[in-house]
Amino acid sequence: MSAKTSAIPVIAIDGPSASGKGTIAERVAGALGFHYLDSGALYRLIALAATQAGVALDDEGSLARLAEELEVRFSGGEIYLSGQIVTNEIRSEKCGIGASRVAALPAVRAALLERQRAFRIFPGLVAEGRDMGTVVFSDAKLKVFLTASAEVRAERRYKQLKEKGIDANIRTLLLELRERDERDSARSVAPLQKAADARELDGTGLGIEEIVRQVLDWYRQKAAGSRHL
Repeated sequence: MSAKTSAIPVIAIDGPSASGKGTIAERVAGALGFHYLDSGALYRLIALAATQAGVALDDEGSLARLAEELEVRFSGGEIYLSGQIVTNEIRSEKCGIGASRVAALPAVRAALLERQRAFRIFPGLVAEGRDMGTVVFSDAKLKVFLTASAEVRAERRYKQLKEKGIDANIRTLLLELRERDERDSARSVAPLQKAADARELDGTGLGIEEIVRQVLDWYRQKAAGSRHL
């Protein structure tokens, strides 16, 4: 990474599934005029592309090649795969579970690493995922580990799915979230964990605006501190 690139500020927001990372990261990016990276969408896209191509979700070599050749575009709030809008399709629980499986494969993660880092462009980036602060952007100016209880996260996911007209069972969602937490935390490569220098934020009893305000306050404190060095 060049000195010029390393000077571009990054806010890394990590945390478990349905903790609100995406909403918070997008709001923070909007407030600062920064770019936004939804790293989880890339893994969901691989899972979807694999399903469409008939590739097994444990075929590491084929999945890594898919990751390298993925034709993906983020534009106007929509996500495109090979020119087709798949924004809602990749948000399904099936895609989420598939994403968790392919994300555990070292070759897939390696194939996506530089693609994710390429999102670091002026004036700055807010990146959300599970290893943004620990692996992808280990030099991020601010690292946030966003958590919430499994029950609250299941309720959020349930409401999201119902709003989209997708049938869901909250008990099943809770079970799947707990299983995914365990799988993401136990994987051998880039497991879900709080970076040593991350600020932990429990959003269980907080509203979206409160969380966004806290992240912005932390970032502005960091930025002010840097200017005074």
